[in-house]
Amino acid sequence: MRPEVFLAQVQERGEYSTPQEADRAARVVLGLLGAHVVGKERAELAARLPETYALILLNPLQAVEPLDAERFVRATAAWIEGASEQTARWDVGAVLSVAADEAGPDLLRRLLLQLPPGYDLLFGHLEPA
Repeated sequence: MRPEVFLAQVQERGEYSTPQEADRAARVVLGLLGAHVVGKERAELAARLPETYALILLNPLQAVEPLDAERFVRATAAWIEGASEQTARWDVGAVLSVAADEAGPDLLRRLLLQLPPGYDLLFGHLEPA
């Protein structure tokens, strides 16, 4: 997937005014996600993302411990200047729903197995994959 297509999808789902806002959200969310998924699944997801975002996923922000879904949202809010938990949840949903589409159902299921409960909703799924 080309970077501009990825960003356009994130921008549309996040209802961002500019591609720069979508890019900022994508960089933070994928950086945090990369600290929580490992191995073959992280590499497979990275291979389905544009190179710029794949590198962010593969070289993540550091996490001391796994974050549950709520703490993941709070961490996102902390990394995005001016964000609240509500806007961060929106950012996370916009980015992870596009990533879920790129991952496909099998890879998404395997990713969710690595994550604490609640991430299925962050990826835009109403029930665990």
